[in-house]
Amino acid sequence: MECGIKPVVAQGMMKTPESSGPEPLAEILSRLFTARGLGQDQGRLRLENAWKEAIGPGSAERTQLGPLRRGVLEVLVRDAVLMHELAQFKKRQLLASLARSLGPDRVKELRFRLGGW
Repeated sequence: MECGIKPVVAQGMMKTPESSGPEPLAEILSRLFTARGLGQDQGRLRLENAWKEAIGPGSAERTQLGPLRRGVLEVLVRDAVLMHELAQFKKRQLLASLARSLGPDRVKELRFRLGGW
């Protein structure tokens, strides 16, 4: 006997016949947060923490992260001297540190720009 009521399940949340057991809660929550736009905030927090670790506390206070688009991270820098140092001498080291923390494809390029906040 069929009652005509179908369960409402978010896309990708229903187990397929091929699956061999219950789906891990972490995977379900990750998809749910991403679907609701909450995963982006956590990703941004991870990026900011990785930046602070890569650049160090003294310089972190004098920089602010801008948008990350297509692997290019914009970094606002308070003064020209620090901007020159980061762009000319520390860029490769910063990219390597970010790749270790976030994965090799997350931040591919850094663009430094003078900005006050």
